[in-house]
Amino acid sequence: MNIQPQFPEAEPGELFLTEGGTETEIMYKHGFELPEFAMFPLLENPAAVAAMKHMFRSQLDVAAEFQMSMMLTGIDYRASPDWGAKLGYSSQGLAQATIESIEFLRELAVEYDGRIPRTLIGGIIGPRGDAYQLNKTITVEEAENYHAVQMTTLKSANVDFACAATFNNVPEAVGVARAADAIGIPLIISLTVDGSSRLKSGVTVADAIEAIDVASGDAAPASYLLNCSHPVEFAPALTDGTWTSRLQGFRPNASKMEKLALCKLGHLEEGDHVELGRLMGDLALRYPHMNIWGGCCGTGDKHLREIARNVRQARGIS
Repeated sequence: MNIQPQFPEAEPGELFLTEGGTETEIMYKHGFELPEFAMFPLLENPAAVAAMKHMFRSQLDVAAEFQMSMMLTGIDYRASPDWGAKLGYSSQGLAQATIESIEFLRELAVEYDGRIPRTLIGGIIGPRGDAYQLNKTITVEEAENYHAVQMTTLKSANVDFACAATFNNVPEAVGVARAADAIGIPLIISLTVDGSSRLKSGVTVADAIEAIDVASGDAAPASYLLNCSHPVEFAPALTDGTWTSRLQGFRPNASKMEKLALCKLGHLEEGDHVELGRLMGDLALRYPHMNIWGGCCGTGDKHLREIARNVRQARGIS
């Protein structure tokens, strides 16, 4: 197996921040509905665009405050064929919406030129099915063909990377890795676990990463993240072993509540942002090689601020 060089290749001491839980914030703080949990249709609504700009700027401000580089994604999570069809998009319309999503982020990043060390613009690819359910039938070949559609559009949009987020089974992760390799986009795969501290498919994080790497061969992703889980869910999965060298960071949920219960609340559950920051700082001490930090459901700028502060302190950066 010839694993890609770690992406992004960091300068000494460089730390990367991601956005937080943009979907949950735009729904519950700003009051915009997300059909099929898709953000990109909001680009057609001027009021929603203004709210999204405000939201992303508040998070980019955190990167500027703590001098962390930014890995910015967050709009095209549902911009794949099945979800696009459910939303009424033609294949051409879906591709255009994806490109507009990337341009939206790129325009925001320009505002922070000189204020943030560097900003990388990425596409975010969700699983073919619901992230909290298991697609038991998807094969590696089906996943490669399916995700190649969005990946091809992202290549035409000239993204710096792609992140396959909230993936929960090995075959689909292998397929998206092969699609990214064939199309030529650096890929990070972000896995999610449930209350058992395992993927929905039942495997441990360690076994999943090792299996994906082996099955992907030369197409193995650059690295892995864990997202859409609180540390109380994923911390037990962090067993000792060389596999942790492939894990590059975390994007935790704000709340300790089980994810399906969170979905039924109908309001934003922000958890304890101070505690979350402290827990991320502890992980930064434990894993000095990890350099990507951010948030997922329920997190916003106040969570990212605590995470950034604690991670920098853990690394001895004043």
